[in-house]
Amino acid sequence: MQMTVHLGENSYPITIEKGAIHHIQDTIDTHRKMAIITDDQVPDTWVQIVKDQCENAFVLRFPAGEGSKCFAQYESLLDQLATQEMTRKDAIIAIGGGVTGDLSGFVAASYMRGIDFYNIPTTVLSQVDSSVGGKVAIDMGSYKNIVGAFWQPKAVIIDPDVLTTLSHRQVNNGLVEALKTGLIQDPVLVDLFEQDTLDLSQIITRSIDVKRKVVEKDEKEEGLRKILNFGHTIGHAIESAYGLDTYLHGECVAMGMLFFIEDKALKDRILRIYERLDLPKVPDYSIDQLMHYIAHDKKSNRDSVTVVKVQSPGSYNLENLSFDKIRCRLERGPYEE
Repeated sequence: MQMTVHLGENSYPITIEKGAIHHIQDTIDTHRKMAIITDDQVPDTWVQIVKDQCENAFVLRFPAGEGSKCFAQYESLLDQLATQEMTRKDAIIAIGGGVTGDLSGFVAASYMRGIDFYNIPTTVLSQVDSSVGGKVAIDMGSYKNIVGAFWQPKAVIIDPDVLTTLSHRQVNNGLVEALKTGLIQDPVLVDLFEQDTLDLSQIITRSIDVKRKVVEKDEKEEGLRKILNFGHTIGHAIESAYGLDTYLHGECVAMGMLFFIEDKALKDRILRIYERLDLPKVPDYSIDQLMHYIAHDKKSNRDSVTVVKVQSPGSYNLENLSFDKIRCRLERGPYEE
């Protein structure tokens, strides 16, 4: 399947197809120098398949994990591009998950004031969400994505076949973002999580189609795109407080969504899906600690933050909540309606 993100001169194609990684030339101009950036956990098989299709490519690997979205790793990659004498006419291909896309995209956005960037996501999380939209960033200390840019890829290639090497936990971690998308925009997507067998290709396609349409209407998160942050306000705080050694990103988003699902029947329905996906329970948290991270979140204003509330699947309500009201939510807990 082919889709297009329509953003004027920044428009780009999205390919969703089994086996697509074997013919990247259909969408990528491989007749130039290519820096393939990936982490050390992405199987060599996928990297080599891409490299073999490029005329002049070299591979840069970095340690897997959120910890690599830092200034030191960002500087190291820039230095290696300069050492390889990359020019403005050359390009970066990111192969990996959300960390790889965020880090590689920010390197592409800033090297020589911007070079072409292609994204080949290899995790469910990146295939259903982060690979599309052009939000690229690194962390600063415990503050997530606080230094970054909007830099759209030139193309995104999504091949469901590469997901076969993922663990059960990583697959379910990524599926949370698809469930989030369904809750705010697509009730059919929520229904897919209640089928006897999960149709991963359909879940990916419907998720990306929603993301594409939202980005087209609001490329730089000035309005509508804020709905994609459902679950992230408290989820990011839990992620910062506990670290990704304890919980994965999607697991934290799942926890964060519970605080803003406004209907008890819907919350019970979602909790049954969480159980099916083997997601962890919300831990006993420190309200003061979470409030510290919420106050420093890049989406927060001086004393409030825009949150997304969901009453029924496929609908949402954006509301600017004071920190005091957020604190009340934390005091009430995630399992109360």
